[in-house]
Amino acid sequence: MKNKPLVFVLVFLALLLALPFLLAPRQETEKLPGGNECETLVVITAHNKSVRDEYQRVFASWYKQKYNKDIKIDFRNPGGTSDIIRYIADRYETEFRRRYEANPQWGRWNDAIRTSFTDSRACRTPEQKAARQRFLNSDVGIGIDIFAGGGVFNHEQTAARGYAVDGRIAQEHPECLKHIPPTFGGDKLYSPEGKYYGVVLSTFGILYNTRRLAEMKGFMPPQRWEELGEGRYFNTLSVADPTKSGSANKCYEIMIQQCMAKAKDPGKGWYDGFALLKRIFANARSISESASQVVRDVASGEAAAGTAIDTYGISEMLWSARVYGSPRCIYVTPKGGTAVSADPVQMLRGAPNPRAAKAFIAFLLSREGQLLHCLKPGLPGGPGRNGINRPPIRRDLYTPELQKNFFLPDYDPYTSGADFVYRPRWTGRYYSLIRVLLRTIVLEPHQELKSAYAAILAAGGPAKVPRAMEKFNALPFEYKDAGKARALLRVTPERSAAMVSATLREWSDQARANYKEAERLAKQGS
Repeated sequence: MKNKPLVFVLVFLALLLALPFLLAPRQETEKLPGGNECETLVVITAHNKSVRDEYQRVFASWYKQKYNKDIKIDFRNPGGTSDIIRYIADRYETEFRRRYEANPQWGRWNDAIRTSFTDSRACRTPEQKAARQRFLNSDVGIGIDIFAGGGVFNHEQTAARGYAVDGRIAQEHPECLKHIPPTFGGDKLYSPEGKYYGVVLSTFGILYNTRRLAEMKGFMPPQRWEELGEGRYFNTLSVADPTKSGSANKCYEIMIQQCMAKAKDPGKGWYDGFALLKRIFANARSISESASQVVRDVASGEAAAGTAIDTYGISEMLWSARVYGSPRCIYVTPKGGTAVSADPVQMLRGAPNPRAAKAFIAFLLSREGQLLHCLKPGLPGGPGRNGINRPPIRRDLYTPELQKNFFLPDYDPYTSGADFVYRPRWTGRYYSLIRVLLRTIVLEPHQELKSAYAAILAAGGPAKVPRAMEKFNALPFEYKDAGKARALLRVTPERSAAMVSATLREWSDQARANYKEAERLAKQGS
């Protein structure tokens, strides 16, 4: 065929022209089989299928009553919270760049604009400041209405970058916020600017398998974080990877904060906190990519105990009691080490269906939406088949009359977390640094970490080999230098990605060398 190359060129051009239509966000309405219009709400979340199904079922009914419109929730579930944050960031960069390049009068898109349009701290030139303001004034969207779940830090991060907008609850549904304290235990429960709203409360604790502990001859159930670092738990724990799970990283931050409070010296507490985390990770037989997998490991008996978020731990405890007659897994909130935090929801910039997005947030904070999370399955207003088992954020629902129908009638996070005060000034700004530090000094050299701790335990324990423990506990920097260390991880015009990677390798290599030296010293008995 003589014109074969020309045909290929024409086909390619046709596909190129069709691409914007193929990639265009789905319209907010579609037709039901009966011909009625059905709106669509796009929600990105790490919530499990049970929660998603209940949201669809009850919100659709609530929305129909309010607006006389059918609605379907299009859930997007690309992975854990960390995966969602990366996805949102990548999509907004792509869409804003497209908008920027469509307006040549704004100037040329470059790395300086890319690194600053979501970060006011990086705006050093008039061009960068203008790009940042254009983004904040824009309706640039990514075809997603709502980001649900993931912890306050993650939602504050997306809000600070400009991805979130005001959900208008204070203006349009003030009765909801009337029953939610702005802060509790030192942590925010919702954004004063309306950029995120806590929906349910979360605590972090320990889940243990009663049968596994019974097999371990005389082991008492763990009641405090520090017990998980003891030698008796060597190779029996399951923990979650903080680089994959936002809830896991929050749990580890709380452990560090508890050590800081106990030491009454933030610098020493920072050191003690990481020393504890090293021992806990050394005791781990498995490191999971999600907090939910930890619970499955403990429930199956693969692990004797593990760190857990309350919703997973309590759900497993209730399920095992229902199936076996008594719980085979027990969830405990560690004494003095349980912080209460919110699991929020936020409306994203450029939401395709802003009315439905605001309505969804209002529903979750309404009395109906709150009771859906905490009532036992099958009760009027509660979930259908499977309980969601999340404590409501509204304090007006914690009454004896209502609580008797809760999934756990005596469980009140406002009470259980009252003995812990979260101090944002201590570790809040270092939340991401904690995740990176654990990756480089614990996860990457994990085999060397375990070998060192095994040698220390074989030598009689930490007290018997102080020099080995000194090497085992060594950190790449002190708490007073954490701000400088954090700056080393930021790509700037003066600091390339290669330089950041070199710093991370240096921390990891030094940790690996320290563990090998600790193992050598332990075997020498020093």
